[in-house]
Parts: sequence; C-alpha cells; structure tokens
Amino acid sequence: MQDPSFWDDQEKAQSLISETNLLKEKRDSFDKLKSDYENEITAVELLREESDNDLQKEVEADLQQLQTEFHDYELDLLLSGKYDSHNALIEIHPGAGGTEAMDWGQMLLRMYQRYADIRNFKFEINNYEPGEEAGLKSVSAKITGKNAYGLMKSENGVHRLVRISPFDSAKRRHTSFASVEVIPEIDDSIKVDINPKDLRIDVYRSSGAGGQHINKTSSAVRITHLPTGIVTTSQAQRSQLQNRETAMNELRAKLFHLEEEKKRKHKQELKGDQKEIGWGSQIRSYVFHPYNLVKDLRTSYETSDTNGVMNGKLQPFVYAYLQWLLSQENPE
Repeated sequence: MQDPSFWDDQEKAQSLISETNLLKEKRDSFDKLKSDYENEITAVELLREESDNDLQKEVEADLQQLQTEFHDYELDLLLSGKYDSHNALIEIHPGAGGTEAMDWGQMLLRMYQRYADIRNFKFEINNYEPGEEAGLKSVSAKITGKNAYGLMKSENGVHRLVRISPFDSAKRRHTSFASVEVIPEIDDSIKVDINPKDLRIDVYRSSGAGGQHINKTSSAVRITHLPTGIVTTSQAQRSQLQNRETAMNELRAKLFHLEEEKKRKHKQELKGDQKEIGWGSQIRSYVFHPYNLVKDLRTSYETSDTNGVMNGKLQPFVYAYLQWLLSQENPE
C-alpha cells in the first residue's frame, strides 16, 4: 500500500484493502482468544492452590463462553472461501407437484427467514410469486450480514420433503421437491461486461412481496439476458429505478457465477475429477412421516428435531457442510 502505484487501479486496491482487513480481523480474534485462554489457565491454577466457590463459578462460566468463542473462531476459519464474506442472493423454485410443492417452497422461505433472524442477518425479498391456493411459485431474496454467502452456500441444491399432505383429503403421504439456488452478491470491484443490446427490459405493475402494497404504476422490472436466457426480477422497491438497479445487480451476480462455474468445471475436466455431484441434485431430505428426520445427504449429518430445523436451527447442518467441504478440497 506504500507503493505510489498502488492506487492506479482503484477497484483492485479496494479489493486488496478489504482482504487485508478480513485477515487482520481474524488475527485480532486469535490474539484475543489466546489471551483469554491464558487468563483462564491462570485462574484454574489458582483454584488448584486454594478452593474458592465464587471463583469456581466464575471460571466455569468463563470457560463455557471461551468454548463458544473457540467454536465461532473455528467456523470463521472454515469461511475462508473467496466470496464467503459477501452477502447472499437466494432463489427458491418448487418442483412439480402443484400446491403441495408450492407450500414446501413457502416452508423453506420461512426456514431461511428464521435462520437469518437467528444470525442477525437482514432478509429482503426482491421478488415473490404466490401460488394459486397456497405457497409460492418462486421467490428471490437478498441476505445481508457477515459471511452470509459462506453460511448460506450449504443450501444450494434440491430439498426433498416427505409428509402427509394437508391438501390431500385422503391424507396420503406425498413427496415434494424444491430447488434452492444461492450465489454471492458481487460488488463494484468485480467487473462484469454486459452489452445493453443483449438485454430485454420489461416493466409491469408490482403487487409487492406476498401480494400486498398493490402498485398502480409500472414499477416492477424484469430483465432478460438474451444470450443466456437468465431472467432477474425485482418488485419489492417503491420505484422503477430502484427495482431496475436491484434486478441488474442480481443479473451481474448470476452472469459472474455462470463464468466461475464454467472455469471450475474446466479445471475438473483437466484433472479428470468427476466425483462432485452436479448442480440440481438432491442435497437434503426432510421426513415428517412416518417418522421425523432431517438428513443431509452430503455430510450424513441428521437430526430428529424437524420443528427446530424448520424454525431456523440450521447451524449444525451449515457447520457439518463446511467441514465436509474442507475434506473434499483436502482429501487425505
């Protein structure tokens, strides 16, 4: 940074500064943990020399807190992917199955909203298409917070639900599917070239997320990238200009993700590595009948606490996925 030419490329300079700040933050966290650990060792040694009930209770509470901090730091180290610190863009699309599948999509949306609340993330719905009877046809949202993409990337794939359908008068067991796509939001430091001639931009009346706030003006925006067929939509903002900006930002992220995927697949082909399960494959199973079980098919992590999972208790699945991902990148 002391080099006079450092600021010649402003975007690259800002990217390097952000990366440096993240590394500094991790170093500072480690230094604090090390100091706290040494203080607790000293306190334990004092207890060995002389019994003190008040000090013992204090040390026990501090050790419990230290264990939590160590776990959080380990999680932070696992979140070392190139875009893990970015915000996340998420889309949910129910599979075939009508109302039952659409309701499953709505259940997943609620689950992620609860998880965002637990993590103190901001969850903003950009576009919401309700189902005719219940549930949703599709939804796109932005999740803002520290390491939002790094934590949410574990959800990328197809989610399967088995339950007695509340929409079936015969009370039969149904299996439903919904695909979840998670990509990182990209900032201005990442260049994505988009030819305006490759875009078709449509405007229409917005109903707002979930159908409320009927807008009598054409403020909703749909952008179609003609060469790839990628479509992004935004209707949550009050003005057409804001919705257009939101849809364009999402399009930039999707096109960037598409190019990154092409590069990744090319590297795999060069390595002869065909082990990875492709995008669109089933990643997690949620069984509500005849027993309760949520199981991740990649990590084999499972729990019978289906209510807890559907209320946003996803962190054990996220943690298991990040550890599994590390083992895939560094096989023994």
